[in-house]
Amino acid sequence: MATKRDYYEVLGVARGATEDEIKRAFKRLAMKYHPDRNKDADAGDKFREINEAYQVLSDPQKRSAYDAGGFDAVNNNGGPQGFDFGADGGFGDIFDTIFGSMGGGARRSRRPSGPVRTRGRDIRIVVTLTLEEAVKGLTKEVKLSALTTCPDCHGEGTKDPKSRKQCPYCHGQGVIFAQQGFFQIQKTCEHCHGEGTIVTDPCKTCNGQGRIKQPRNVKIEIPGGLDTGQSVVVEGAGESGTHGGPNGDVIAVIQVKDHELFKRDGDNLYCEVPITFTTAALGGKVTVPTLDGKLAITVEPGTQTGTTYRLSGKGIKATYTNRPRGNLYCTVVVETPVKLNDYQKDLLHKLEQSFEEESGSADAKDKNHKKATAGESQKPMIDSFGEKISKFFKDLGK
Repeated sequence: MATKRDYYEVLGVARGATEDEIKRAFKRLAMKYHPDRNKDADAGDKFREINEAYQVLSDPQKRSAYDAGGFDAVNNNGGPQGFDFGADGGFGDIFDTIFGSMGGGARRSRRPSGPVRTRGRDIRIVVTLTLEEAVKGLTKEVKLSALTTCPDCHGEGTKDPKSRKQCPYCHGQGVIFAQQGFFQIQKTCEHCHGEGTIVTDPCKTCNGQGRIKQPRNVKIEIPGGLDTGQSVVVEGAGESGTHGGPNGDVIAVIQVKDHELFKRDGDNLYCEVPITFTTAALGGKVTVPTLDGKLAITVEPGTQTGTTYRLSGKGIKATYTNRPRGNLYCTVVVETPVKLNDYQKDLLHKLEQSFEEESGSADAKDKNHKKATAGESQKPMIDSFGEKISKFFKDLGK
């Protein structure tokens, strides 16, 4: 609170109020402003202010100190450093009333005696697929081990259900209560695991657990188009529930293996296609792979490494969407020939010499300059790089 109010004012009692009057005032205000009952934005602050006032005024020693020295006399900060519970059960009685009067929030509601139906746990597995399998989809059968209802006791934990006795630790409630600060909390009874009963004549097959671990085969229908990280749920194929509770699910997480030809990014595929020096220079037809089979593309004369061709609709159709099928992007890489024989080397030397002769004469130089200006240079990248080098050293004065 921005400004602390007098504790007597907070509870609406006189300074000479009795302990019973203070308790009744707190009980009335706590029921009014408890956040579970009052949804006003400031209800929480008012509830904490009421608690603080009651902690001081309900304790004779703290109340005496407050009456003599005000806020500074109580824990040096105008309020208690926590909450304690008196032996008379004041807070317990009050909160029994508060929570007992709230619909659906009964604090001490007893569980029905007997086994509790619980849902079986989900089983998460990783299913590894090739790119082709992920794109087209398939039915995958996997083997796993899961808790299954015991066939001998049918999940009861005992062949004679009458042998179940009330748990002596929680007295059949399935929960035990523990004090933690201001509040009383409940925890599942660790002796009967929340069932409220214990087995005195356990089934020898499952040792009274009602379930045993058994291997099983699960068929997973995997739709086409899934990618790494996506999952498929097989309902009811997980662990068996207890005492007739529903089974859990199997959650199959997809992992797609790397492909030797394609890389995937969303709905699109990417592929590098090596071409020869002559094909890059002269142009021609090049065969590229697609998921639907081979396809020929036309490489233009003078194609450089890194040129990318887009094949529309040759990518992947994503699952559960109305998006059109993705594209395939083929990037050509000009391969430098290796292990040349003497004849091939001689041909390349002659080709290089012809380039030099072409650019050697004055007329040729002028002709090449005009070609370069028109964007028709025979060696556009080399010529451009040479011009940049010349300019670089000229700017340096060398």
